[in-house]
Amino acid sequence: MLDNGLRVLLAPDRASPVVAVAVYYDVGIRSEPEGRTGFAHLFEHLMFQGSANLEKLEHFRYVQSSGGTFNGSTHLDYTNYFEVLPSNALSRGLFLEADRMRSPRITEENLANQIAVVKEEIRVNVMNRPYGGFPWLLLPPVLFDSFANAHNGYGDFVDLESATVADAADFFDRYYAPANAVLTVVGDFDPDEALALVEEHFADIPARPAPVRPDFAEPDLDSERRKSVPDRLAPLPAVAAGWRVPDPVGAYGDYLPFLVLGEVLTDGDASRLEQRLVQKDRTVTQLAAYLGLMGDPFDVRDPTAFLLQAYHAPTASADQVLDAATEEFERLATDGLQRGELERVRSRLLAQVFRDVDPVLGRTQVLASAELIHGRAELLAELPARLAEVTAEQVAAAAATLLPDRRAVLEIVPGGAQ
Repeated sequence: MLDNGLRVLLAPDRASPVVAVAVYYDVGIRSEPEGRTGFAHLFEHLMFQGSANLEKLEHFRYVQSSGGTFNGSTHLDYTNYFEVLPSNALSRGLFLEADRMRSPRITEENLANQIAVVKEEIRVNVMNRPYGGFPWLLLPPVLFDSFANAHNGYGDFVDLESATVADAADFFDRYYAPANAVLTVVGDFDPDEALALVEEHFADIPARPAPVRPDFAEPDLDSERRKSVPDRLAPLPAVAAGWRVPDPVGAYGDYLPFLVLGEVLTDGDASRLEQRLVQKDRTVTQLAAYLGLMGDPFDVRDPTAFLLQAYHAPTASADQVLDAATEEFERLATDGLQRGELERVRSRLLAQVFRDVDPVLGRTQVLASAELIHGRAELLAELPARLAEVTAEQVAAAAATLLPDRRAVLEIVPGGAQ
């Protein structure tokens, strides 16, 4: 850790001459104040509009002229920025991230421009796309009560348009302190040389206190909640259901069985709900069961949810799909897993994890989020052993919690029909 509070994580890998640099800030959608929906994502855009020593678009040019790529993203509990560069451009990547951590260019022109960009992104990705926002934007207001957990993370147009430069400056001062961030570097570098470069670029950024993270906890549901939303562009009806799950940080051992359960239910042709709903009943055309509203099982805090979503035939109702799923949950809870089923899904899970972290950028992102969310990047190395500890009984017990009176249900009505 640097004197200004910045946590630094270095993971050398000399296999190929590339390096990834990522900065994860402990601020996300849940941090937005009321009346400023979508602000975390809007601010992510502002961070690409020039910085202390760089004019607008120079960040892009420096990365691309080095043969690299870059991006950023906003999540429920963090916002990240990253580059992948040839290893001889490590210093350049560190300079770019340090420069905007020091001072992004927050101006009236940049703010107005990026508000327009974000509004167009919402039109393209949500308003004018079939199933736009399904279920990650539409289910939270049904599943949760508090503003932090339930509001529209992409942003309401009125809220976005009313954002001011003063709002952005306050947001930066509050959340973009070095002490509220993790810098992760993975790839082809010498650790001592890389640490010296980190200190050269980041150590003189003034320290500011990290904000106190609020407690976003809220009670579990004690009765079913439902909402129906018309979608004029959707060709088929769809349904999503969400159930609260154990704290992914504080109750990690109780949380992991739900990860395995998702694989048992919907991953591959041999999965329980694929066989029941798609192959046998033929009521569903596509389905998925997963952890986290944004499909992010390892980088989300409490509260979060186990989700089931399905696109189904017009001849089948949402209740038919949900009732059949409930029957399978009950059968799994009562009869348990079949011989070899746990080993099969565990192997699939681990194979997917290894595929995700094989590229330098994928490994950087997993390590960074594990350090930021859990305070332990070592979780990546421990995951195979932790998954091996998940028992068939725990998976069955997790299935037993997926009760109708604990779920929030969102239905999509196609074509705008009511």
